[in-house]
Order: sequence, then C-alpha cells, then structure tokens
Amino acid sequence: MEKALKVLVISNYDDNYNAVRPEGEIFIGLKKAGVEVEVMTFGHAPFVARFREAGIRVIDFHPEKKFDRVAVRLIRDELVSGGHDILHLYNNPAIITGLQAAWNLPVKVVTYRGYTGNIHWYDPTCYLTHLNPRVDKITCLADSIKELFQSQPFFKKEKAVTVNKGHRLSWYEDVKAADLSEFNIPPNAITASIVANARKMKGIPYLMEATKLLPADAPVHFILVGRNMDEPEVLEILKTSPYKDRVHFPGFRRDVLEIVRACDFSILPSIFGEATPKGALEAMFLGNPTIITSIPGNRGMAIDGETGLVVPPRDPAALAKAIEKLAFDAELRKDMGQKGQKHIADFLSVERSVREMKKVYEDLVGQP
Repeated sequence: MEKALKVLVISNYDDNYNAVRPEGEIFIGLKKAGVEVEVMTFGHAPFVARFREAGIRVIDFHPEKKFDRVAVRLIRDELVSGGHDILHLYNNPAIITGLQAAWNLPVKVVTYRGYTGNIHWYDPTCYLTHLNPRVDKITCLADSIKELFQSQPFFKKEKAVTVNKGHRLSWYEDVKAADLSEFNIPPNAITASIVANARKMKGIPYLMEATKLLPADAPVHFILVGRNMDEPEVLEILKTSPYKDRVHFPGFRRDVLEIVRACDFSILPSIFGEATPKGALEAMFLGNPTIITSIPGNRGMAIDGETGLVVPPRDPAALAKAIEKLAFDAELRKDMGQKGQKHIADFLSVERSVREMKKVYEDLVGQP
C-alpha cells in the first residue's frame, strides 16, 4: 500500500476565524483528499478547533522570532520523528526557523508569499527566506507574485507556482446587512464601500480626487472601512470636494462584511502591490458590483463591463466615470453583482485551491 503524502504546515492562525478560513480550509480539503496534514500553530487560535474536528493533528507552537534555537530544535524534532515529505512555511519567522530545522533532512521545503513587492535578488535578507537555495517551491497567492519571483536573475522559474486561497459562497449566505443609520446617510442615497488598511498602494487619494469629478448633486456616499483611512493627504483633498460631507471613516470594524452587504457597490482603487485583494474578493462573494483597477494583482478577478468594472490605476477621471455608471443604474448593479458573484466563485473556489496544492505537493515528491 502506497504511503500517504505527509505535510507539516507552520502558520499563524491566531486571527479571527473568517480571516484565516480560506487558508485553513485548503489543508482540511487536502486531509479529506488523503494527504496526511499536521499543523504547527498557536493552540489557542480560533480555527484550531476546526482543524481538530477534521482529524488534523495540531502542534501547539509557533515561532515568534526569526532566529530562535529552541524553535529550530522543536521543528527539527517533529520532522525527524514524523518523517514528513513536505514542510510548508507561511510567514517569515516560520520560514527562517523552518529552513534551519530542515538542514540536511530529506524533507521538501515550500514557502508561501501573499503579496507583491520587496523581493530583490540583490537584497541579502531575501536569501534568508524565499530565495534561499534550500527552498524547493514557493506557493504564490497570485500570478503577479509568481512573475515577480520569475523576474529575478538566477532564480529557477519553475520554483514559483500560483495557488490562490479559495472561498465558498456558503460562507457569505448568513451575512446580514448592517444598519447604516449611524452614518446619517439619507434613505435614498447610493452607498459605496471601500475596505482596506490605508497604505500608499491602496490608492485612496485617487478616489478622493475622483469625487471632485462626479456630479455635485449625485446622492452617493462613500464608507471607507479600515485603519488610517482618514490620513492627512486624504482629508486635504476632501476639503475642496463637494463630497466632503459624504465620505465616512468608521475605522477598523469587526462588522465589515455586514457594512459591505449593506452598500450598493464596492471600490478598490489600488495602484500597485495587490495580490487577489481580500476587500474586493469578499465584496464580489457578497454579490456587490465592484470597481477594481487593472493592476497585475487583480488579473482575472473581473471581466470589465460584465462581472465588474476595471479602470486604469491612478486615473481619477476613469474612476469617477465608473462610479457614476454604477450609481445611476440600479439594473446594472443588480446584473453585474450577480454575474460577478458567479465569476469569483468559479475563479476562486476552495476545491480548485485544494486540487492545485495537492498537485504542487505530488509533483514535488514525484508521486503520480
């Protein structure tokens, strides 16, 4: 009887359940598909109960430092006693300690990369992680990340592969619409949600510039959910916008999905660095018509004009045109929301992620 493929995953699941579920469900799917999965993570993490319910052994430990002899010894002992075929490492402390632990062992080492940028062949620190010769494969959240690795000199292009983190429509069926009355939005208003933690890559100033190009009397309100959205540059632009009283900053919220559900459409004006952005992905799974930019990390998420609206990055005029198009056409919003939901469910399913990950593992160890 052929030995089952055995994988040790080291990842930090100490976040809210919904945030880690797409990743965790891949390994539960692999377990159901016959792969012997073990997970090393914080034992108190909310998702741990789901792992154990699925029959996955959980090792209550996660390295908290990048250089930790105790962590290296503990991981190495697990690899030696467990006879794992694959060691899959999901963050920098796990990668650096895991690579040390795997030294001179026959286990194949796989790392994970979830965002574009900060990978340079001339940066010595990159050789402590993904560019380390001991790494056998890198699973990338999007093609844009894979292509970043493949553009590095001296890098073996076949090492980088794309495996998205799939979702299920059923995860969103019970999400109820939030009551937006706290924002003092009139009942007849059209609302747009923007979900992100404000960083330069998110392109929020371009959205604020776009509000200056919209009809001044359009009944559109914008709800920007996330940390630091009301940064000084954004507020300065808003001072001269007719929409300055119709842009709302609730900050970080745990009911973010409920707020998105309550809005009429969603926007993510990113200018670079994305890799299948969570904010846009969740909005589409909720059935919201969504405006995204044509940056590499958004590739495949929407078919322009059919399952979403795709505009150039750094283009307030194009953004304003797309906003106006959705704001004044209820039928378009309904049709695009339904088609976008079906498209994203097909494009990013858990089942597809499980199949792709299983193939990565089997190809790596040479199994049929």
